Amino acid sequence: MSVLTRDEAQTRAQLIDVHRYTVALDLTTGDETFESRAAIQFTARAAGDTFVELKPALLRSVTLDGQPLDPHTLDQNRLALTGLTEGEHELRVDATMRYSRTGEGMHRFTDPTDGETYVYTQMFLEDIQRVFAVFDQPDLKAVFALSLTAPEGWTVLGNGIATDEGDGHWSIAPTPPISTYLVAVAAGPWHSVRTEHAGLPFGIHCRRSLAPHLDADADEILTITRACYDRYHEKFKEPYPFDSYDQAFVPEFNAGAMENPGLVTFRDEFVYRSAVTDTERQTRAMVIAHEMAHMWFGDLVTLTWWDDIWLNESFAEYMGYQTLTEATRFTDTWVAFGIDRKSWGYDADQRPSTHPVAPDPDAVPDTASAMLNFDGISYAKGASALRQLVAWLGEKDFLAGINTHFARHKFGNATLADFIDSLAASTDRDVHRWAEKWLRTSGVDTLTPTIGNGSEAGWTLDVTQHGNRPHRIAVGAYDRDLVDPGQLTPRDRFEIDIPQQDRPTVRPGRRPDLVVLNDGDLTYAKVRLDDRSWATALESLSAIPDPLTRAVVWNAARDMVRDGELAPTAYLDAARTHLPRESDLAVVQGVLAFAATQIADRYLGPDDRPAALATLTSICRALIRRTEDGNAPGLRLTAVRHFISAATQPDGIQDWLNSDSVPGGPELDPELRWRILYRLAVLGAVDDEAIAAELTRDPSATGQEGAARCRAALPDGDAKAAAWDRMFRTDDLSNYLFTATAQGFWQPEQADLVRRYVPRFYTDAVELADRRGPAIAECAGRYAFPIHATDEESLRLGEECLSGTDLLPALRRKLVDQLDDLRRALRVREG
Repeated sequence: MSVLTRDEAQTRAQLIDVHRYTVALDLTTGDETFESRAAIQFTARAAGDTFVELKPALLRSVTLDGQPLDPHTLDQNRLALTGLTEGEHELRVDATMRYSRTGEGMHRFTDPTDGETYVYTQMFLEDIQRVFAVFDQPDLKAVFALSLTAPEGWTVLGNGIATDEGDGHWSIAPTPPISTYLVAVAAGPWHSVRTEHAGLPFGIHCRRSLAPHLDADADEILTITRACYDRYHEKFKEPYPFDSYDQAFVPEFNAGAMENPGLVTFRDEFVYRSAVTDTERQTRAMVIAHEMAHMWFGDLVTLTWWDDIWLNESFAEYMGYQTLTEATRFTDTWVAFGIDRKSWGYDADQRPSTHPVAPDPDAVPDTASAMLNFDGISYAKGASALRQLVAWLGEKDFLAGINTHFARHKFGNATLADFIDSLAASTDRDVHRWAEKWLRTSGVDTLTPTIGNGSEAGWTLDVTQHGNRPHRIAVGAYDRDLVDPGQLTPRDRFEIDIPQQDRPTVRPGRRPDLVVLNDGDLTYAKVRLDDRSWATALESLSAIPDPLTRAVVWNAARDMVRDGELAPTAYLDAARTHLPRESDLAVVQGVLAFAATQIADRYLGPDDRPAALATLTSICRALIRRTEDGNAPGLRLTAVRHFISAATQPDGIQDWLNSDSVPGGPELDPELRWRILYRLAVLGAVDDEAIAAELTRDPSATGQEGAARCRAALPDGDAKAAAWDRMFRTDDLSNYLFTATAQGFWQPEQADLVRRYVPRFYTDAVELADRRGPAIAECAGRYAFPIHATDEESLRLGEECLSGTDLLPALRRKLVDQLDDLRRALRVREG
């Protein structure tokens, strides 16, 4: 399919102005396709030629101003409109469209639990063309009026209030002007919880089979929603711009959520069937806050072209965490951001595929390249940059600039230059220079302290900066407690500017035992510890009073491992010493995740992996013992999960499965049962019969994914061959079942068994991507990549694939990133 270039979009936007889409969709015509009729009112500012986009199964008819056009002139996804005269026009398009199984366009899903069917749209970035004909670019905003015909018993949801007209016919209230990628519908026998807030209808929706689980959390979800809504109205002068606020938890959703105006769609894993930690509830709450922020930044004011995607995502990411902290019970959200989310940005920013938060427009020449920028830079780094901007600018001036931006561009489009001009109007600071340093450059700065011992004048701090961004950071100084040397006492916390104006900084007294740069984590930079501070941290890290400071120190250790400056085993030793005493759940989860997925699985060789797994199980045992009193269920659940995943012998976890409980709790819910069965499958302790029996016990969609993951993990040649064929030879796996199968396939314990599939990946993934498109290509590059083949031969094969093949951009980007991570793992092993 043809991709839209930036030049083409600019040319079309200069020629036409789109006013209104009137769209009728019929969802009653079968399981494979649906009917789509669109009428588009638009104005040509001058005589000229342009095109409209759609991707039909069958293009039945097209008329322009009542005159028929030849449907056979459709070229891939473009239908030419030639000889337009200046003035008003109406285009009518009647087509049959295909349902999707990959989360693109109109996705159709049948629930294996009860046989009920659901459909929903994901129109981003150019998948609206799979649903109806459209002038598909973000700066051609228009009013959308949709009507749907749905099966009896279904409920229809949309961007506006949906009205049941009877006999399966539904109308959705016309939208204000919005961009094409933000149109949304969802239809099916939804279970709904409805309420009203601030005079608007609010609703949350899920599959019927998940109804008890949604009902159990409905008060929490709606309380978070109302709190965020109210807090945004305290921050923003522009009121919420749409007529309702629905949140639909939908199956097999590729992203975390999508900010469709008035109808936010979430992956329905956020409707928890099993026990979760409070950190996971916080994550769900953050996503709710993030998506609501988009109603203003992204929906009310939308980017002009995709080079400014950060304007959407960075703002929503920052506002999501900050507003959750201010308005809800989740007051430590920046700890989770620092230990988990921020590392996503750091990692992305050190790969060859890095890019500025706000790339040059020429670096995003078309929609295919735009898709590649939805990454840790546009989200986590961008949010970190905004957090640093607020620290430097002050929140009052920051919000004043934001409100100026909304007032200037509401229901329109804006660029980085527009945003910076709005901020500049509210402050005397040089925001343009800040933007050039922070938003137009790539890479991570590194800050390294040199500390002078105390003298009569005091102790000194000299910070060496690798990089050139300005930073405003806090520095924390800590001393060992005189009574209990294992404890640390804060002595001083002061702010400095980087680069330092007067070097070195002098502070009174003797030098502290621990000095932490970026204490409070207000900037985006890797930090190092001096030798004495690192020695103190190794002894007393868990005794640092503030969990956010502990997160900064753990991140410093993580970065040192990745950069070859700290042995992976030293990180494990620190984890073994301090995690059993750690009180913050986000810190425990973040450290265990890095220790398991990176250190044990990649950075250590096969001979050292058993000892690493033994360390992990030892840490988890200590946490399980510590939580026997029931006062920290989230910590205990985290320890149980990681103990299962690190088990090297089947007996203990097999006993848990047989008794349906962990001694002392928790009882096994579906998530824990599938987790144990998965690990037993890897260890060769179960067979397909046991997997089938568990699937009979839990026939849900999640159970289907669990069974696919377990079957792919079996250490059996036939099982591996069958899994490979399901992924790469047949095209009937949905996006979620493909991902589950891929997750199970590669196992460090089975390197010899799957070695012959490593070269096959680089040929089969290319063919798969060409057949099935970007969503499955991204899944293949992320989950089906031979991640545990950490050797030079795998690197050679990957580089050969990149150099000799015309790859789909989504797959190419994933391979570039995966191979860079592989190079890093090899360097760490060699060190």
